[in-house]
Amino acid sequence: MKRADLTEKLLDIKREKGWTWKYICETIGGHSEVLVVGAILGQMKLTKPQAAKAAELFGLSAVETAMLNEVPMRGEGLTMPPTDPLIYRFYELVMINGPAWKALIEEEFGDGIMSAIDFDMVMERLPNPKGDRVKLSMSGKFLPYKYYGATGNHAEYGFKEE
Repeated sequence: MKRADLTEKLLDIKREKGWTWKYICETIGGHSEVLVVGAILGQMKLTKPQAAKAAELFGLSAVETAMLNEVPMRGEGLTMPPTDPLIYRFYELVMINGPAWKALIEEEFGDGIMSAIDFDMVMERLPNPKGDRVKLSMSGKFLPYKYYGATGNHAEYGFKEE
């Protein structure tokens, strides 16, 4: 069985049972909804205790349970640029706002990146009379570039210079 086959099996069970993502996430527990849903969709992994809870919930075999605990090939099967309109809007956000985000992060922190590994994200629904709004809050650790071969009083890392 390939990981994509397991994803389809899990989605079929979700549909058959009429489960919500909220129900699945609460039952598996332990991490944010974004991470748990990402694991069910094959882009993240569950811890062994979470995989055991998912196995109980979905009625999975030992092999399928082990697959949920394996590090996935993230991004596999995603077309670039994305064709799904909602996912494309995130791509569009990065294309249009990415250069400004980069400039602002570098000015505030220095030469480096915002981690997508040491990372948190929360989604909220904000009621609005003109149409509810989606609020995403992202927090990633700043990782400065390492300037290899630095000697003497030359900076080894790209932290903001005072």
